[in-house]
Amino acid sequence: MAGVEAGKEEEVTTVRITGKSHVKPGKLIGRKECQLVTFDLPYLAFYYNQKLLFYKNDGGGGFEDKIEKLKEGLRVVLEEFYQLGGKLGKDDDGVLRVDYDDDMDGVEVVEAVAEGITVDELTGDDGTSSFKELIPFNGVLNLEGLHRPLLSIQLTKLKDGVAMGCAFNHAVLDGTSTWNFMSSWAQICNGTSSSVVVPPFLDRTTARNTRVKLDLSPVVSCNGDDATKQGPLAPQMREKLFRFSEAAVDKIKSRANSTPPPSDGSKPFSTFQSLAVHIWRHVSQARNLKPEDYTVFTVFADCRKRVDPPMPDSYFGNLIQAIFTATAAGLLLENPPSFGASVIQKAIESHDAKAIDERNKAWEAAPKIFQFKDAGVNCVAVGSSPRFKVYEVDFGWGKPVGVRSGSNNRFDGMVYLYQGKSGGRSIDAEITMEAQAMEKLEKDREFLMEV
Repeated sequence: MAGVEAGKEEEVTTVRITGKSHVKPGKLIGRKECQLVTFDLPYLAFYYNQKLLFYKNDGGGGFEDKIEKLKEGLRVVLEEFYQLGGKLGKDDDGVLRVDYDDDMDGVEVVEAVAEGITVDELTGDDGTSSFKELIPFNGVLNLEGLHRPLLSIQLTKLKDGVAMGCAFNHAVLDGTSTWNFMSSWAQICNGTSSSVVVPPFLDRTTARNTRVKLDLSPVVSCNGDDATKQGPLAPQMREKLFRFSEAAVDKIKSRANSTPPPSDGSKPFSTFQSLAVHIWRHVSQARNLKPEDYTVFTVFADCRKRVDPPMPDSYFGNLIQAIFTATAAGLLLENPPSFGASVIQKAIESHDAKAIDERNKAWEAAPKIFQFKDAGVNCVAVGSSPRFKVYEVDFGWGKPVGVRSGSNNRFDGMVYLYQGKSGGRSIDAEITMEAQAMEKLEKDREFLMEV
């Protein structure tokens, strides 16, 4: 927690692991093999996707009871989401897949205690680096799913609540799949349902059926360049959560739409496009970019409804693609917000089934495993989505009082958007930036919508 004296910080982050076990599906599944497809493979050199949820004690039983309840629910939910209990594997041609067998370990469940930490200390707006110990698999590449669990859950007993840290293998699933799983698990635990209401759609090959053989040696060699081990010359990064109220979001949207873009028949800007350009402009300003400097905006877009034929929301896997667009900082900052919003809108709208297919074909012809920081120069990259119902994930002891991302896959310009804690149309934005630029952003009253 930024601003905490060194001695106190040590005390705040003391987490003691008290146990580790594995949970398998509650019934026998047999041997299952599911090929990874072109949408999944670029993420092998990303790190495990980490989420952290905090819950206050509300009389929903003691810590041991909570753990037992979660494990019971996990056994049930894994009967449908069994891939998360498997491992990455390869077939005889070297094509990667998810392997599941009844004799595999299953999902890792870690139990821990940090009774010096209160929930309120964790739900502040500063970065998550200070609660790294509450989430498993820091600095672990997705490729390591060849010999590690694809999902690890850590439950930590706090002074007045519980922290649930989750590490999901990002080569196996995206944000939509992650929160579908979390919602299904919570519904079983809280008694809303005795089984998975909307089973995951598991056949990835219906979205893309090209078999891609990968040379994984470059991926393995980049493992040494661990994001968590920054050298003495690496700029210091800071993370911060910015909360945009419903009123602020509405104001940002009406500002973007107040000056019409060129009359090319484009639609009004969406909430996402309006907030995205707001962040992009103010981050570029905080970085002191010169007018001629290029800046890239990247969004990881859900393609379920863009592919042909469209896939169901319950499609389990990665069905996202990074959409890139760039402009000169001078153009972005000297024009009204509608200019940047229009650039973003055009990039998103042109990413249709044809563009997706072309991107896939080009990638299959020359596979490139992205590193998590390949998002572009002076970039703002947006992941997660305020559409995910993260505050509905109630395991039977109330809704979370905070939802955050872990420290994996963070770099200068990474933004995670979440449903706002205050409800309605509010949105929370977790932003990672170089410390100096972050200091400027924190004081930018127009960005904070205090003007």
